[in-house]
Order: sequence, then C-alpha cells, then structure tokens
Amino acid sequence: MISAVLLDLAGVIYDGAEALPGAAEAVARLRGAGLPIRFVSNTTRSSKPSILAKLERLGLAVTGDELFTPAAAACNWLRERGRSAHLLVHSDLLSEFQHLPAGSRGTAVVVGDAGDAFDYRSLNDAFRQLVDGAELLALAPKRSFRDADGRLSLDAGAFVAALEFASQKKAIVLGKPAPGFFRSALATIPCPAAAAVMVGDDAETDVAGALSAGLGHALLVRTGKYRAGDEARFSPQPTATAGDIVAAVEWILAERSGAT
Repeated sequence: MISAVLLDLAGVIYDGAEALPGAAEAVARLRGAGLPIRFVSNTTRSSKPSILAKLERLGLAVTGDELFTPAAAACNWLRERGRSAHLLVHSDLLSEFQHLPAGSRGTAVVVGDAGDAFDYRSLNDAFRQLVDGAELLALAPKRSFRDADGRLSLDAGAFVAALEFASQKKAIVLGKPAPGFFRSALATIPCPAAAAVMVGDDAETDVAGALSAGLGHALLVRTGKYRAGDEARFSPQPTATAGDIVAAVEWILAERSGAT
C-alpha cells in the first residue's frame, strides 16, 4: 500500500514561473487523502527560501521540512565531515552556504548548475583544488533541464563529468539519483521505501533513481523535460507513465484504494 509520495518540482508542479494546470489541486487531493508528501528537487539555481516563496506564490503551502534540495544535503555533508567548501554554483545559491563554519579537515569542491559562471577560469580553479586533494561533490548530475525559452539546456552533469575526467576523481552525488537523497526524505515521515511512490519528469534521475533506491513505485509524467520514448530509455523503467501530475495523482489514489 502506498503510504507516502515524493514529488519533483520543475516540470511536474511548475514550468518556469507558472504552475502546471491542476498542480495545486492535485497536491491538495494527496493531502486530503492523508498521504504525507515530500518535495525532492534537484534544482541548484535557487535557494530553499526562494523555492518555498515561489511555491507559495503558486498557491502551494509547503513547509521547509517538506522540501529537500541538494544544497541542504551538501551543507550537512560538509558539516559532518569538517570540510570547507570551494563553490562552483549559481550566484543565487551562495546564500545556502554562507553560514557554514570553516572546515578543519580539508576542502570539497561543490558543483551545481553555475550557469554563466562555468568558464575556463572557474573550472580550472576547481580542477586545481581537486588535484591538490579536495573531494568532488555533485549537487545534481543532471544532463539537461528545460530552460525559460522552452528548450533544453546543459545542466551541471556535463561539467561534473569534465572535472571527473580531468582530475581522475569520482564525484559524490548528493541529489537525485543518489539513493540516500530519496531515503533521507522518507526518513522524516517515516516511511519504508517500498511503501512510497516518486513522481517526476526525468526518467533517469527521478524514476530510475527512485526505483534503484528501493521505492515501490515511480511514475513518469509527460510534462517538463519529458521526451517521447523516455519511458523505455533507462532502467528500471517507470511503474507507469501519466500525462501530468493530475493523472499521476489519479493513479496513486486508485492504486492505494486497490482500484487499479
């Protein structure tokens, strides 16, 4: 039986500055059915407070405890291990790291979607930190994202791969599809992975990542960055494919009631 729901944000709940049709109502239906929700986003261009403010503008009341981001996971990782951060992230994300204490056990290069800050100098600075002994943290190794103009743009994954190649170091992934990211969200409910369902528009990081982490179900929506054929492109394949978040919620509630 489904006991909790993990929802992606970009491409599932909203597209750019606008909520997707029926998204707020679909989330309200899940809450009305008594299903705990956690929002698990791989965005690395926006701080947690700005994401929460955006959701409020779109008519969704989400608490900080319900929202999980790779930047928050990175801060926890750095604190626990006493590392200082060498940041290669978007300027809008810098505030997430400003209260970290200085580390006494070395440095970690933290890579997110830095946008225009991805240039030779910044990448070479990060590379030099790595060859001098720093660890490499990837906030989210996504290949692409749907940009404001409606087309796909390069995401941080390509730059993480370049740093891995040059430094001969393997990145530690903190966001999706890292199993620990899904499990840390479920641990706050708490809910066993097998009783949870993930809804996302990325067949690789959202869907295959969730199923590989042990979630019982993962639904792929045909909105956001979805492209025809994505449902068969990665393994494990989706439990089901839905037209949008509204249809995904219909599937979840039917599955929970035993009607499917």
